[in-house]
Amino acid sequence: MATAEGNRIRRAGASDAGDVARLLNDFNTEYDEPTPGVAALAERVAELLAGDQIVVLLAGEPPLGLALLRIRPSLWSTAADAYLEELYVAPAHRGHGHGRALLEAAIETAREAGADHFELTTGETDTAARALYESFNLTNREGAPDGPRMLYYELDL
Repeated sequence: MATAEGNRIRRAGASDAGDVARLLNDFNTEYDEPTPGVAALAERVAELLAGDQIVVLLAGEPPLGLALLRIRPSLWSTAADAYLEELYVAPAHRGHGHGRALLEAAIETAREAGADHFELTTGETDTAARALYESFNLTNREGAPDGPRMLYYELDL
């Protein structure tokens, strides 16, 4: 798979749940988002990985970044849809191509899984992430002249 600074991007297995949980916990902590903690995340990640309900790609050894994908059947075609739920690189390792390598590998993984649609969301103020996504020609429907403005809504249940 893609490389950054000589670090290979690899697919995580259930045995990587602790590292995935640590990175996800660090991500939420960095952005002041709630997190259930590393232990609870590790248990859930192991369960989801074992059931092939998520795909996690890891950069570096020990892992310094991740891309977490959900690939599911599409309603609108016989292909799959891919949703990049999380893309995170630890702050000390940013600016060295790890995020780019993870995104490239995530798109490649989605294609290999038969997806014909790839989507994600990011914060309006996260200009570094937006620049990365736009460099891959991902379309921000909010600013697209050829369609309606798309809005993101959520509800905690």
